[in-house]
Amino acid sequence: MFKKILIANRGEIACRVIKTARQMGIQTVAIYSDADRNALHVQMADEAVHIGPAPANQSYIVIDKVMDAIRKTGAEAVHPGYGFLSENAKFAEALEAEGVAFIGPPKRAIEAMGDKITSKKIAQEAEVNTVPGYMGLIEDAEEAVKISQEIGYPVMIKASAGGGGKGMRIAWNDDEAREGFQSSKNEAASSFGDDRIFIEKFVTQPRHIEIQVLCDQHGNGVYLNERECSIQRRNQKVIEEAPSPFLDKETRKAMGEQSLALAHAVGYSSAGTVEFIVDGDRNFYFLEMNTRLQVEHPVTELITGQDLVEHMIRVAAGEKLSISQKDVKINGWAMESRLYAEDPYRNFLPSIGRLTRYRPPEEFAAKDHVVRNDTGVYEGGEISMYYDPMIAKLCTWGPDRATSIEHMRNALDGFELEGIGHNLPFLSAVMDHPKFTSGDMTTAFIAEEYPDGFDGVTLDTAVLKRIAAASAAMYRVAEIRRTRISGTMDNHERMVGADWVVSLQGENFPVTVDADREGSTIRFDDGSDMRVTSDWTPGDQLARVEVDGKPLVLKVGKITNGFRIRSRGADLKVHVRTPRVHELSLLMPERLPPDTSKMLLCPMPGLVVKIDVEEGQEVQEGQALCTIEAMKMENILRAEKQGIVSKVNAGPGDSLAVDEVIMEFE
Repeated sequence: MFKKILIANRGEIACRVIKTARQMGIQTVAIYSDADRNALHVQMADEAVHIGPAPANQSYIVIDKVMDAIRKTGAEAVHPGYGFLSENAKFAEALEAEGVAFIGPPKRAIEAMGDKITSKKIAQEAEVNTVPGYMGLIEDAEEAVKISQEIGYPVMIKASAGGGGKGMRIAWNDDEAREGFQSSKNEAASSFGDDRIFIEKFVTQPRHIEIQVLCDQHGNGVYLNERECSIQRRNQKVIEEAPSPFLDKETRKAMGEQSLALAHAVGYSSAGTVEFIVDGDRNFYFLEMNTRLQVEHPVTELITGQDLVEHMIRVAAGEKLSISQKDVKINGWAMESRLYAEDPYRNFLPSIGRLTRYRPPEEFAAKDHVVRNDTGVYEGGEISMYYDPMIAKLCTWGPDRATSIEHMRNALDGFELEGIGHNLPFLSAVMDHPKFTSGDMTTAFIAEEYPDGFDGVTLDTAVLKRIAAASAAMYRVAEIRRTRISGTMDNHERMVGADWVVSLQGENFPVTVDADREGSTIRFDDGSDMRVTSDWTPGDQLARVEVDGKPLVLKVGKITNGFRIRSRGADLKVHVRTPRVHELSLLMPERLPPDTSKMLLCPMPGLVVKIDVEEGQEVQEGQALCTIEAMKMENILRAEKQGIVSKVNAGPGDSLAVDEVIMEFE
């Protein structure tokens, strides 16, 4: 077995590999850029080597620099994680020439499966179902339009060497095909150093289901069941689960056997994933094979009890697989929520900055409940604009799907994160969405259910009432603390009134708080009451409350006469006022936001790639105004209505902050 391995990656996946290596008694080497000097993976590793400036194309994906780090440290093997050099055949070749083991598949398998065009042809030869498309290279945008017309819209334009949603566009007409081809080509060149593009039919109403395979160097292989990855936005997975709520045993077996046939056809060894689109009749079509460890591998580990990273290391060391297909079971249900540094209220655009508060729920494992959080950040750390915006992968396991979802709801509610925009509210909203909880979803879920973007959650009256009860009890405790001056507790308590009006989400709940030493009974004016108990104290930013014996987790912030409460995806201003103050508050005029309708504001921190218009030009609704690049993704900003450009305040190469004015209109 290896004594020392280098992890050619960063962030949560580097930390994940380090954990398993440590359990196996293997020393680890981290590499880091200028931006990651104080990163968590650097702190966790036994050694760390600096490899260059912040941009990945000057550090993490420069093969010569990684090879220098290997030579300096004497690492015997390299785990590439995912992204970066994980599917780079030249890197695998360089390692082989150096006599260093690659903890991944052979070079020939990377070349065959890493190239989506070649992999489609091999899949067809292996009698794996494939999606109709054009496998040849496409020279320019006009050829892309012609091919798209022949296939029939809608089509998917994809980078041949791509992955992780980079270099992918859906086109529904000629203009979108032309524009999508160029954007995909640019993103592919920037992210992978390979701008080849191919086009395939976009299957409507699809489910994205993938099969995890594991093969050794001795011809043995198993499939470790499937993962459902249909909750996506911009072709990037957001929530994954294992198993799929859609597959039956027969389809699972067929998909697994086809996946292994494909792996054996290219002499595959190590962990890999074969991705499929599955339609409503459970017909499945090969999409691609990812010749690496997947982001969502934890859910497979949770239902099978297998450590995929350990298997990868042992396979790379030449060991035979320690399991056969009959050993692979499905135990319970696992969920994974990807926590991203992106603002769901701004159409999920990237967010950067310092994590002023980062308190994930506690990890633990019991017979009926597991919480796991794979992360690469810490409180006080920076989220950089140079890399993928993932902060953490929060996973839960339960004996069945409903229980796993409920554990995820509670874990998300208890996840404290401040300082940047993040998608925690959206993840919570999905966990409560009836389409998701029923298992009746497709890859179009986000587009269909949130066509105008995510603007928060509207809670029903029953949930609001529970939050109102908890807020009233908490506010009474805060008022006692605030007004404490002298005397006994009993004398002090008489200074705080019992009658309040709790206002939230446009509803008002007049209540009476009847407190005792064990908790409070909140009586509503409709004659109902709720019993609230909690150990919350003023200043705590997380409140674990029981309302009528059922748990309620609230993120709590202080505002005048109340709290900012966040729970179940909702962000609420909760005011708790005396009846008289509430009456007066109804007379206060509403504060209106400033008018920015004649400005184009930068929706996220980023770099201006190009400006498509000039001062004095008339623009039409939907017309491209400029392109902003952030976290390796190009974002085209369009005109919301017809107008004339009066002033352009930014140009190509400019770095902009959120809400900085790019241009103004008459």
